[in-house]
Amino acid sequence: MSNDNDTAAPHADYTQGLVHRRRVLGDAWVDRALANRNAFNSEFQEMITRHAWNDIWGRPALGDKTRRLMVLSMMLGVHAYEEFAMHVRAALDGPADSRLTPDEIKEVIMMSAIYCGVPVANHAFGIATGILREKGLLPAATPAA
Repeated sequence: MSNDNDTAAPHADYTQGLVHRRRVLGDAWVDRALANRNAFNSEFQEMITRHAWNDIWGRPALGDKTRRLMVLSMMLGVHAYEEFAMHVRAALDGPADSRLTPDEIKEVIMMSAIYCGVPVANHAFGIATGILREKGLLPAATPAA
């Protein structure tokens, strides 16, 4: 099993997967995920780093921005709200060439209302609104009069 902490040289696919994973999610997120590895989940972390982050995110045809939009959409489609929140944060904080704006995230959620259902979009708006407020990109709610 290869990982950041092994003394043996990590597999090239794992190493390149870490490059993509860090570029998309940021160092802090990846460092936390890797720090939480244990005997039970370390093989899973290696697998997703090699296959999701190298084999898929490393493909050149679509680019990170398109993949970000796709991932947000798919996370809503399968009701993976924690992953949706993680990718919203990563999309807002990502490199300039793949960063998403609040309006682009809003459009993903609007489209999800049609293709995934209004309850999904309603929940997604709540998640994204909280993240936008947390990042200072949306003013706090004003109390109703």
